[in-house]
Amino acid sequence: MSLKSFAAKLFASIIHKKTQKWASNPVETQQRVFKSLIAQAKDTAFGKDHKFNQIKDFRDFAKQVPVRDYEALRNYIDRVVAGESNVLWKGLPIYFAKTSGTTSGAKYIPLTKESMPYHIEAARNAILAYIHETGKADFVDGKMIFLQGSPILDEKNGIKLGRLSGIVAHYVPAYLQKNRLPSWETNCIEDWETKVDAVVKETMDEDMSVISGIPSWVQMYFEKLKEKKNKPVGEIFKNFNLFIYGGVNFEPYRAKFEQLIGRRVPSIELFPASEGFFAYQDSQKEEGLLLLLNAGIFYEFIKADEFYTENPKRYTIGEVELGVNYVLILSTNAGLWGYNIGDTVRFVNLNPYRIVVSGRIKHYTSAFGEHVIGKEVETAIQEAMEGTDVEVNEFTVAPQTTPSEGLPYHEWLIEFGNKPKDMEAFSLKIDQALRKQNVYYDDLIVGKVLRTLVISPVKTGGFQDYMKSIGKLGGQNKLPRLSNDRNIADKLDLE
Repeated sequence: MSLKSFAAKLFASIIHKKTQKWASNPVETQQRVFKSLIAQAKDTAFGKDHKFNQIKDFRDFAKQVPVRDYEALRNYIDRVVAGESNVLWKGLPIYFAKTSGTTSGAKYIPLTKESMPYHIEAARNAILAYIHETGKADFVDGKMIFLQGSPILDEKNGIKLGRLSGIVAHYVPAYLQKNRLPSWETNCIEDWETKVDAVVKETMDEDMSVISGIPSWVQMYFEKLKEKKNKPVGEIFKNFNLFIYGGVNFEPYRAKFEQLIGRRVPSIELFPASEGFFAYQDSQKEEGLLLLLNAGIFYEFIKADEFYTENPKRYTIGEVELGVNYVLILSTNAGLWGYNIGDTVRFVNLNPYRIVVSGRIKHYTSAFGEHVIGKEVETAIQEAMEGTDVEVNEFTVAPQTTPSEGLPYHEWLIEFGNKPKDMEAFSLKIDQALRKQNVYYDDLIVGKVLRTLVISPVKTGGFQDYMKSIGKLGGQNKLPRLSNDRNIADKLDLE
């Protein structure tokens, strides 16, 4: 055992004890976070506008502070972007994480000196949790790759600006720097396809032990590696034994990854966003991600099926239930208040509080009142693939409300790595799995409002071509699993 792996195990034990302390006192932990946030922001413009000096508890807060998305908070954010101090949080942010908004154009999410450390610590602690539970730490001696956005930062009114993954690249600890790939120069390449080619060239003869990134883009890297070396990734990197990912559900990609790697590799799931680092997989044995209750974020939850009703109830951590789909609402030490990030989560454990990400409140298919969500379609296709040699590279689902003949249906646009031998039987398996999960969809099929879903095979590389056409190839960009319109479906090239 190397000195570095021994030290990692020791550090993992220390962090585990600290995690257990706050995780075993969830309500008290969140109460402390809440009081700290209100106290630190009471003299800001937002705090004065919403009478933070009169807020004594969460119920006061819920009365004073409405739930907002980016657009509704934008008048405050624009003042911060313009250089005004003490607007949403004390002082000025140290960064803006620039993200793409569907209705807002570019979005500028503030990162403060109080919030930034939690982004770094959470990613580190996820790895340490894995080491503590499994006892495996040898990977710290190998090379590690993080497929991420460019670390080159712009500046806006004296505040540095870039993609979150590019900002985080500046915080890689010194003890990991010599093990880290690709090089700074390669990481700075903006064009994603050019960048992946350069990453392949830099890494293909190295001893890679840890690979991290969004699954769809890591898959692209693996495919190019396999093509270049003409052998599975697991043979190219014999000591590759940990995959770290976030952003999307890995399960629909798992079969393809195992085929590209040639074996199964343990994985750690993360739940980061520009707005905060919310959860990570703390166990290889238990389902779900540990919700980070001590990370400068106060959480609220609104039941997804009540979200668009007038004045829906806002729940705190001690009030949530297992199995309910909740919209995640945040108040943070970066100055986001009652903020709807757009993600939905479901609790799978209440001791400690573990969640699964179930989708996006705006990404659903409900052209006929069925409200099918991301978790349901991902589970359905995963169940249909079990026990088969079918490989799915990518997919999305859209309603077809005006077919040329017959009843309307859900169209599943799928790019296959390996097609089903019987497409109709595969479609039926997906449909049955979806009907089991969603009673409204089942009722529409039974009532002959809809016919069973239809699969439209997308040509190889079709999804990458689409993402490239809208300027979102690579980085942190993700394809929506579901749409309530045909804006994506009608732009994809079919076989």
